[in-house]
Amino acid sequence: MTLEVDLFWSFRSPYSYLGMERFKRMETDWDLTVNVRPVYPIAIRNPGFFSDINPLWPGYLMKDVFRVAEFVGVPFTWPDPDPVVMDMRTRTIPKEQPYIHRVTRLGIEAVNRGRGMAFIDAFSLMIWGDGVRNWHEGDHLKDATARAGLDLAEMEAAIAGREEDYEAAIRANEDALEKAGHWGVPTLGFNGEAFFGQDRIDMCIWRMQQAGLEPRN
Repeated sequence: MTLEVDLFWSFRSPYSYLGMERFKRMETDWDLTVNVRPVYPIAIRNPGFFSDINPLWPGYLMKDVFRVAEFVGVPFTWPDPDPVVMDMRTRTIPKEQPYIHRVTRLGIEAVNRGRGMAFIDAFSLMIWGDGVRNWHEGDHLKDATARAGLDLAEMEAAIAGREEDYEAAIRANEDALEKAGHWGVPTLGFNGEAFFGQDRIDMCIWRMQQAGLEPRN
């Protein structure tokens, strides 16, 4: 019996990108369906998160993500522009956000078209791995979407005028993340249990093996 696991994902999460190759292998190596569930980054869901957190945390994060990338052997750079506009000095999040709403809605539409995993892979590689500058301009996003087997113009036409429907889908994913037992990403949700972080993938597989997960033939 094919099992299912939810993958709660943010387009601003470096750790989501750092686990991407292993998330993809979950479906290729195991008789498993990974349901991609895009959510907004914690900075959007809780604008006070970074201003309230221990001041040591941002510096540690920047050291750790480059260290993890080196450890797992993937290219890594910080996106330009950052999908979430943020004043790094004050650690405040302005209300005006020109990027993250667009790409998260596109993530929902990619899931609707059965290409959720391919889309998050192509997008995250573009901004975190390839380090494409000004990825929101020109044909960069169009080309990344095409690499996922999708047409950007068709997707944006489907979203236009129905933005509230996509916002409702994002909120439903965020509610499901909390119901699974966590608030951060990447999180795998299986049978009411949350496995938070790209370093919990093997543990989630272990748990699913207890529920009958088998290697893919």
